[in-house]
Amino acid sequence: MTQVGERLETVPRPAPAPTFIASSTAVYLGQLARVRAARGPLLFVATLQSLGIVILLRGVVRHDGRSTAAAIVAGSTVLVAAFVGLNLLAQRFGALRARGALDYYAALPISGASVVLGTTASYATFAAPGALVTAIVGAAMYGLSFTFLWLAVPVIVVAGIALSAVGAAIGLLLPRPELATVVGQLAMTAVLFLGVIPPSHMPVGLRGLRDVLPSTYAVDALAAALRGHPAAGGQLWRLAVTAGYAAVALLIASRIFRRAVDRSRG
Repeated sequence: MTQVGERLETVPRPAPAPTFIASSTAVYLGQLARVRAARGPLLFVATLQSLGIVILLRGVVRHDGRSTAAAIVAGSTVLVAAFVGLNLLAQRFGALRARGALDYYAALPISGASVVLGTTASYATFAAPGALVTAIVGAAMYGLSFTFLWLAVPVIVVAGIALSAVGAAIGLLLPRPELATVVGQLAMTAVLFLGVIPPSHMPVGLRGLRDVLPSTYAVDALAAALRGHPAAGGQLWRLAVTAGYAAVALLIASRIFRRAVDRSRG
């Protein structure tokens, strides 16, 4: 009996499953390396697109006040995150689903929430440099305040994660990658028009639609910072709403991911 007990003690035990934070970090680092290698030129296109809008509207809007200028710069800044999150990530998850590649992640000892969170965070990080460049160049071009421009960092982070989570849900939900691309493009267009145009210039019917988009709260927070007089309570509330959108979108995308995996196996 002693020898049997000694043999049982020498049998290796299975390694414990990684924690949620560890698995999300591993997915984040792996996806970030892939995005840098495969999507670098597209980040340049996204940044150039937003800068082009800033320059174009600078030649059109000349004497309409700081509020309009701040909305243009803030909306163009968040548009970079929308291009990466809504467009590229919808394409990415749509292509993974079409090829049946989601089974690879399902075979790993990590949850679907870790896959979605790590991937969306990597795309949001990827969008940050271009968004910051757009905010800095736009503020200088329109003569806006640099005092609170540091608020662009948390704004870009929460907006990037929220929009990337929505993009992931689009890519996982639609049956074909082509449809995911089209819907992602339409969503990005909505972010553009409802973000760049100040609320006071919109028809009343569109203002309600604007309140539904998570990106508009981030745009308003950044626009207030660019005007130079952001209220601390208002900024925290807007960032909290955007973060809440991000949490809900991540939860929905995680459940859609699990259902997509189950369907591919069935």
